[in-house]
Amino acid sequence: MQDWLNYHHLRYFWVTAREGSLTRAAARLSLAPSTVSAQIKQLEEHLELQLFERRNRGLMLTQAGHQVASYCDEIFSLGRELHDFAQRGEAGRRPIRLRVGSIAILHKLLVYHLLEPAVKLPSHEVRLVCSEDRPDALVAELALHNLDLVLTDTPIGLAREVHAVSRPLGSSQMIVVGEHGLAGQFRRGFPQSLDGAPMLVPAEGAAVRGAMERWFEQHRVAPRVVADFADSGLMKAFGRQGAGLFLVPELILDAVLSTYDVEPLGPLEGVVEHFYALTMRQRIDHPAVAAIVEGAQTRLAAPG
Repeated sequence: MQDWLNYHHLRYFWVTAREGSLTRAAARLSLAPSTVSAQIKQLEEHLELQLFERRNRGLMLTQAGHQVASYCDEIFSLGRELHDFAQRGEAGRRPIRLRVGSIAILHKLLVYHLLEPAVKLPSHEVRLVCSEDRPDALVAELALHNLDLVLTDTPIGLAREVHAVSRPLGSSQMIVVGEHGLAGQFRRGFPQSLDGAPMLVPAEGAAVRGAMERWFEQHRVAPRVVADFADSGLMKAFGRQGAGLFLVPELILDAVLSTYDVEPLGPLEGVVEHFYALTMRQRIDHPAVAAIVEGAQTRLAAPG
């Protein structure tokens, strides 16, 4: 393999990967499809990798193709930043990038509050790149250095296998909330009134799901589970329509009440959601990561 890279070939591949079609990519690049195809073929020969495979008359990225496309995202994003820097002049300051992944069950408002210190970092301009996925997928991306930080509700788990560092950010008491009519129906006698009440619950595997189920078992309360959700936003959307009661962290209670037009019934005493930041050891000194950890531990009651 040669030690240089033809960035024209790389761009033709990147555009094709984003468009999902040689014809659409060629139109966007103002080139003939055969020209684009030939350039991608040269890139594959140079990298000694198959980047696409044909499937149902279309092009699909191979596993290697997905990885190369991820590098392209960074390369051409840096190119745009370089152009912006040149436009601003030497007085401009290049923003630092922070790539964050969070598990979908974490409430979006809470994720914002955890990341807010990085956005407002006085010493650097920070550009956030945010994504959501399953915990195992996020840990894999962290190990490949495609992410700088993972926000999760468990401290280590699969992260131990890739030698990631787990940092406690804080915790929050969980509050039962619901649409006004539903909340009024089950408020009297709370929390025993939850026996038989319709509930929207986090999906299996969420840490707070286990804590909630243990609470119900200990107090001999058996709600009627209407639906399980891997995504907290979807759960709140159902809750807003009165499909069932659901839990939110007390830290963002006021914002949830006003945004989703629901009201609280009360806390499930002892049911607490914890928040953790996972990083690789090499990223511990990232200034935005440090700001997030320090900000959370200042504002929240961090566990242990």
